[in-house]
Amino acid sequence: MKNKSIVTLCLVVLVALLLNYLALFGFKIGTFDFTGGTFGEHGIKQGIDLQGGLVLRYHAVDNNKNDIRPSNDEMEQVQGIFSARLTQAGYTEAQISFNDEGQISVEIPGVENTEEAEELLGKTAKLTFRNADGEVVLDGTNAVKSAKYEYSATENGMGATHHVQIEFNPDARQAFAEATAAAAAAGNGKNYISIYMDDDLISSPRVSQKIDSNTCVITGDFTQESATTLANQIQSGSLPVDLKQETSQKIGAQLGENALSTSLIAAGIGILLIMIFMVIMYRIPGLIADISLLLYVGIIQLIIGLFHINLSLSGIAGIILSIGMAVDADCIIFERMKEELSLGKTIRASVFAGFDKAFSAILDSNVTTIITCVVLYLSGIGTVTGFALTLGIGVILSMITAIIITKFLMKQLVNMGIENRSLFYNANAKKGGAEANA
Repeated sequence: MKNKSIVTLCLVVLVALLLNYLALFGFKIGTFDFTGGTFGEHGIKQGIDLQGGLVLRYHAVDNNKNDIRPSNDEMEQVQGIFSARLTQAGYTEAQISFNDEGQISVEIPGVENTEEAEELLGKTAKLTFRNADGEVVLDGTNAVKSAKYEYSATENGMGATHHVQIEFNPDARQAFAEATAAAAAAGNGKNYISIYMDDDLISSPRVSQKIDSNTCVITGDFTQESATTLANQIQSGSLPVDLKQETSQKIGAQLGENALSTSLIAAGIGILLIMIFMVIMYRIPGLIADISLLLYVGIIQLIIGLFHINLSLSGIAGIILSIGMAVDADCIIFERMKEELSLGKTIRASVFAGFDKAFSAILDSNVTTIITCVVLYLSGIGTVTGFALTLGIGVILSMITAIIITKFLMKQLVNMGIENRSLFYNANAKKGGAEANA
C-alpha cells in the first residue's frame, strides 16, 4: 500500500504540472484547436481594459435634440439592436449598458476602425419582408405595429408552442395579404416569406395560405429564448428613440498589454508566496495543499481558456481572490488537524477528524460567497459581472480541491505510514506550553 500511495502522489504531481503546461502553452487534438494556451488566440477573450478598444456613449434625445428619459423597454430595444449589429459585425465581446437617465454606453474591445464602429451603431435599422425571389414585398419599418412572444396551445389542442405574433398597421394589411397569397400559390420551395434586418436574414417562415388579417403568427421549432429574440428583432425595426453621440474614446492597446502582464506577474508572485507560506506553516500537509493549489490553478486556467470567458482586470482580481479562498479552506482543515494531534490522536485519526470538523465551516463560507456572486452577476454591470463570474467559478473549484482532492492526497500520505508527528506540526512547542502551564 505504501508504494501504491507514493506512485499515486507522483502521478497527481505530474497531472498538476501537465494541466498548467497545457493551460499556458495550449494543445491541438484533431479539429480542436487550443493553440497558444489560455492567453493565446484561441484562449480567453480579453476585456477592453486589457485589449484596448473603443468606448462610445450616447444619450436619448427628442426631435429638437433635447435630452429625454425614455422608458426601460425602449432602452432595452436599443440595447438589443446594438448587440445584434455588433455581433453580426464580429464584435462578440462588446459590453452594452444603460441607465435611467437615457444614457447608453458601448465598450468594444479590439476595434481598429473607430469610424466604422460609430457608423454601425448610428445607422437606422431597416426591416423588410421578401419573397422567395428576394423581392421586397413589404417594408416593415413602418408597417409592423408590434411583435411579441407568446406561449399557447396549438390549434389541434396537442400541447403548446412558443411562437411570435406580429401585428401590422392597417395600411400594410393589403400588401401582406397579397404577398402571402402569392407565396402560398408558389408551392413547395418558394412558399415562404423571409424577414430581413439590415439585409441580414433573421427568419424565413413558410406560408400555407393567404393571410388577410392585421395579425399573423410565426411558429416553428422555437424555444422561449429564440422566440423572444425574434420578436425583439422584428419589434425593433428601427431605433425607438433618437440618439446623440456624446463621447468617443479610444483606449490604447499598450495600456492593456501592460495591465495584463503586470497582473499575471503579481498573480504568479502571490501564488509562489502562498505555497512557501503553506510549507513553512503546515509542513507536509502544506506541501499537499500546494499540490492541490497547482491542480486548482491549472483547472481554472483551462476553464477560462476553453470556454473563452471574457477576462478583464476585475476578473483577474476575482481569480486571485478565489485562490486565497482555496488556501483558506486548507488552513481551516489543517488547524483542526493540529488540534486533534495535540490531543494525542493518531495521524490517521487526526487527518480524517480535521476534514470532518472543518467541512461545515468551509461549506457555509463558500455557499454565502457563491450567493453573493450570483447577486453581483445579475446586476448586469460589465466589470462587476466579470468579477462575479471568475470568483464564482473559483469558489466552486476551491471547494472541490479542498474537500475532495486535498483529502484524497492526505489519505495517500497517511497510507505511506508516516509516523513522525513533527512533520505535521510543532509537537514540542505544544508539549512545552502544556508543561509550563502545569
